[in-house]
Amino acid sequence: MTAPTPPFRDPQLPFAKRVDDLMSRLTLDEKTAFLHQFAPAVERLGIAAFRTGQEALHGVAWMGPATVFPQAVGLGATWNEDLVHRVGEAVSKEARAMRARDERVGLNVWSPTVNLLRHPLWGRNEEGYSEDPKLTSAIATAYTRGLRGDHPTYWRTAPVLKHWLAHNNETARDTSSSSVRPRVLHEYDLRAFRATVEAGAVAGVMPAYNLVNGRPNHLSPDLGRHLRTWTEEDLLVCSDAGAPSNLVDSEHYFDTHEEATAAALRAGVDSFTDHGTDPSKIVARVRGALERGLLTEADVDAAVRRQLSVRFRLGEFDPGHDPHADVRDFDTPEHRALAREAAEQAVVLLKNDGLLPLASDTRVAVVGLLADECKLDWYSGTLIHRSTPLEGLYERFGADRVSFAEGVDRVRLRTADGTFLHVVPSGDAPAEGRGTEAALDPALLAGRTDLPPLTTDAAGTELALVDWGEGVLTLRAPDGRYLSVAEDGFLRASADQPGGWVVQETFRLEPHGDGHLLRHTGTGRLVQVAADGVKVAEEDDTDGEVFELVVAERGEEAVTRAAAGADVVVVVAGNDPHINGRETEDRTTLRLPAHQERLLRAARAANPATVLALVSAYPYAVDAEALPAVLWTAHGGQAAGTALARVLAGDVSPAGRLPQTWYADDADLPALLDYDVIGGRQTYLYFEGTPLFPFGHGLSYTSFGYADLTARVGEEAVSVSFTVTNTGEVAADEVAQLYARAESPSVPRPRRELLAHRRLSLAPGASARVSFEVLLSALAFWDVARGRWRLEPGPYALLVGASSEDVRLSTTVTVDGEPAAPRPVRERGLDAADFDEQSGTEIVDRTRTTGDAVTPVGGGTGELLYRACDFGAATTGVTVSVAGEGTVELALGDGPWTAALSPAAPTAGPYDYVELTCAFTAGGVHDLRIRLRGSLRLAHVGFSG
Repeated sequence: MTAPTPPFRDPQLPFAKRVDDLMSRLTLDEKTAFLHQFAPAVERLGIAAFRTGQEALHGVAWMGPATVFPQAVGLGATWNEDLVHRVGEAVSKEARAMRARDERVGLNVWSPTVNLLRHPLWGRNEEGYSEDPKLTSAIATAYTRGLRGDHPTYWRTAPVLKHWLAHNNETARDTSSSSVRPRVLHEYDLRAFRATVEAGAVAGVMPAYNLVNGRPNHLSPDLGRHLRTWTEEDLLVCSDAGAPSNLVDSEHYFDTHEEATAAALRAGVDSFTDHGTDPSKIVARVRGALERGLLTEADVDAAVRRQLSVRFRLGEFDPGHDPHADVRDFDTPEHRALAREAAEQAVVLLKNDGLLPLASDTRVAVVGLLADECKLDWYSGTLIHRSTPLEGLYERFGADRVSFAEGVDRVRLRTADGTFLHVVPSGDAPAEGRGTEAALDPALLAGRTDLPPLTTDAAGTELALVDWGEGVLTLRAPDGRYLSVAEDGFLRASADQPGGWVVQETFRLEPHGDGHLLRHTGTGRLVQVAADGVKVAEEDDTDGEVFELVVAERGEEAVTRAAAGADVVVVVAGNDPHINGRETEDRTTLRLPAHQERLLRAARAANPATVLALVSAYPYAVDAEALPAVLWTAHGGQAAGTALARVLAGDVSPAGRLPQTWYADDADLPALLDYDVIGGRQTYLYFEGTPLFPFGHGLSYTSFGYADLTARVGEEAVSVSFTVTNTGEVAADEVAQLYARAESPSVPRPRRELLAHRRLSLAPGASARVSFEVLLSALAFWDVARGRWRLEPGPYALLVGASSEDVRLSTTVTVDGEPAAPRPVRERGLDAADFDEQSGTEIVDRTRTTGDAVTPVGGGTGELLYRACDFGAATTGVTVSVAGEGTVELALGDGPWTAALSPAAPTAGPYDYVELTCAFTAGGVHDLRIRLRGSLRLAHVGFSG
């Protein structure tokens, strides 16, 4: 007799009932094992192994060859949801096709990244879409919908948003705390996540490494308080790699891993990415927490249920019904065309004094360190096709009309005995770069040891030296291989490109006497010359070879020769995504590296008709005034070079728009760890200076006119319409942008804020009517006096144009709303973090699980301001809830400090609060100032009378 089909295998039942049935069949040990990233098979039930996590930020990554699209910041620069939706579709189809031949390819994709690009020095700027929440959520929603697919039941892939929350620094990223006031939390950091989750194509989120308000993100109460209230779908929360262990090992938030794991699970983490493919430690920690009563089986069940919900949606238990099971679309002509289209749409024309586009008979010199490069980043797949700017220009203008100079410094390194470093010919073709083999964790890929180490001889080998900034160098052999250090410590010319979690292809030259020591940055060790070859010193050895740098040719000399013989020079400058500004490493400056500045100056001096093409993962501060034309594109994937050449030639009119502000100088930037975009006047929303190029900026080869603006306020939305006309002679895209500004705000509001945008294609002379329906709730702000959103009544300016600063049309509408009212402090008191303004303070965790408190930075002195506090007819006393050691002082308005409270002795710990009371006389409505001194945490202030 055939055994009956268990309910969890019945595709006619709702997923929830099937999950219930499967949960009832699993033992506690089996459920516990599911909590690790690599969930094992349950053979007795016919359940396969499963892993969370497949990188797919701009193509399937880490699993070998795949279509490589532009970096995420480049996709953001397209301002084109339809395009990004199609990219998401292509990526998810390739994931399915790759999984069909390699079951290690996962369908729970850890993409996209929706962290806002608040600070342009963030090392992972390339991973985000924009500094603006609205644009970020629009692009992220498009990508996740493409990844998910459009079947009502079964998902092609299951996207996980990264990284929850307020995460914009690599410096001390696992121990630093982002101080995020309630207005910034709701109006800025949560908004991109919320709108994307509410759109219905998100399977989960990944918490970030950092802490927010003193509490690790993997314990964030907002996972339950906010995230899981935005959708009826079960959301799977996957930890970042190693983050669960960080709770004890680096953050010291708990004493034991059992406590930490239990707290993370209870906070809402469902899948623990820790210790690679080995689940034993996580399983042991969960079992230990269960034995100690820190967890219940119901806690485990909640997490496993959410994981199983995703697996059911992916069709794992219904192979005969999964409409995506037979998808084999991989490296198709359509995907190649889409990669080129995306790369073309990502190009932003920043400045053009008429030099562009180039005529087809132009003699072009293409120069620069990135002129013949197609760079990949940490989250790229392996290139199947490759196009560099040089190759693109060859193809478009003909090799006879294109000259090239890379601009490297050509050097030899002479040792103390007069010999030179020598690269021994290996006799085989250059190997493919690190990452060409599929690897669940490419950080584990080792360098090559099959090639001979460097030696020394009388003639030596001329090396191509590039200084990428901060004194970080690469050295490349004549055969194109970079000098690298493998696990055995020897230097070899073995790497196709710099790369890896710890880059092994970078060095520093450190002055020493009349020469230089050569330090390998990956190991931190000095380079030595030994009888068996050139290698890095042993760990305890501080001796290194002293080298003399013998320069055969400076890069600017080659650039000058090429530039002088051309009609136009294209300088291709930018970054290597694995060096100076990447995951684990923030940048220190907006400036171009000095080596590239030298090349740019040389090109300009030799030929004033110089175009600067920046190919980079982030903004730069450059001297645009001295240049007739400037473009920017993110690293554009496999079709980057072709796309750039087509834009330069005018085959495509550029229509990319900046997704973040380009600041003119480092002095314009806030501190890297200052997350208060309101108080710090950050991003285009609040920045009051003059940017180099503003948010939304981008030029075209044609011109556009805007006319006939109308706006009508309804009960729930404002309807805005206007006409855009191509007034030039070239077919092109325009990105029409709608902004708003509160004209009479009661609190600081954005200078202007993006409400909507649309990318549209127009033939010469053609017009299009653009209409937007904007919910009135988009004009609201988070009112800390009420602890909720409030739409303020009054006039709002509506601004229409081609960028945040290029406003072509404007009108004012009057909106009904809820008037401001004083804070009812007699009834509700004040939560300390609900201030209007502050100086010298930071927000910290009130307890390990929930709530905020405020403390002076570094145990010094800080001040808080609460506006319009209603003290009633007669307030006579104040009570403060504090922990630690120090003093709280209170004053009304600009008056004197009239109350001071201090604990008699320091409290036992930072979470051991005491209530202190003293006389305090007030009546009516006043601003309240509170001054904090010492290592004191203030949680709440109450008033009586």
